[in-house]
Amino acid sequence: MTDTLIIIQATSNELSKSDLAAAGFGREAAAASGGSFDILLLGPSAAALSAEVAGLGGGTVFTMSSAELEVYTAEAFAAAAAAFLSGHPYRLTAAATSSATKEYFPRLAALLDVPMASDVLKVESVDPQKAVLTRAVFVGNLLATVELEAPQALVTCRSSEFAPPASGGESSAVEPVDAPTALASPGKVFVGLEAASSDRPDLKEADIIVSVGRGTRGPDEGIPLCERLADVLGAALGATRAVVDAGWLANEFQIGQTGKIVAPEVYVAIGLSGSIQHLAGMRNSKTIVAINKDPEAPIFEVADLGLVADLFDAVPELTAALESRGG
Repeated sequence: MTDTLIIIQATSNELSKSDLAAAGFGREAAAASGGSFDILLLGPSAAALSAEVAGLGGGTVFTMSSAELEVYTAEAFAAAAAAFLSGHPYRLTAAATSSATKEYFPRLAALLDVPMASDVLKVESVDPQKAVLTRAVFVGNLLATVELEAPQALVTCRSSEFAPPASGGESSAVEPVDAPTALASPGKVFVGLEAASSDRPDLKEADIIVSVGRGTRGPDEGIPLCERLADVLGAALGATRAVVDAGWLANEFQIGQTGKIVAPEVYVAIGLSGSIQHLAGMRNSKTIVAINKDPEAPIFEVADLGLVADLFDAVPELTAALESRGG
């Protein structure tokens, strides 16, 4: 049995940071078990992405696509993955934690009747009968060690915790596999997708994020100042739950326990206190910069650089200084 399979949802024409991090998990799991990992590209862009994925250090890259996988539905993707795994048994099958895998991986676990661990942060050990993994619980306040005692198990991994494998080196073999028929659920029809669009980078992919809190006092006061700073930095815009709940920004901007988990190179936190729920979504950022007029704000406990100042003074000055230097 090959040790690990990484499933990548191939529904766009480029790999995301989460996809690359999942391959990093595969490398770590394979190292723990003394084996190797394969990759399954599942979706309409599987063939187009195969050449790039073949350079990620896996053993074999499998590609599976069909008309029923043109758009994502939990039923179709779970059924396709289950059909593949029935003929290709793996010790661990994993994917990056995402809104899609939160939906279809538990369904896949039920179809296969195997145990599952979600949002894994670290691989402790893997042997033929037991996988020992670390995952965060209670909003990241505690780390739990879980043991999956079964010859096969499913995992979703937090992408901020795993470094992408270095590209290059020997290219993996690419093997197309046929998708089974009748994947779609007879009681569910895909109607359409209304996706938010922005000229700024996607939060999950951005190297720099400017994140705003309740201290910005809303879309008519501080938020436009932060948006201008984000544009000068070429950054994504993020927000706390309080900002989203107030209706100042839409849900797709939310970072934290009930929002998105991010780990950019630079995270600029403006006018936010740093609640434990928010820290759970950004504490693994490489460099954290905080601007807050309250010197006791919890955000300063995790910040690498902190400025105690009124954001209505500091942000325009910072923006102007960056503009004068060309961004």
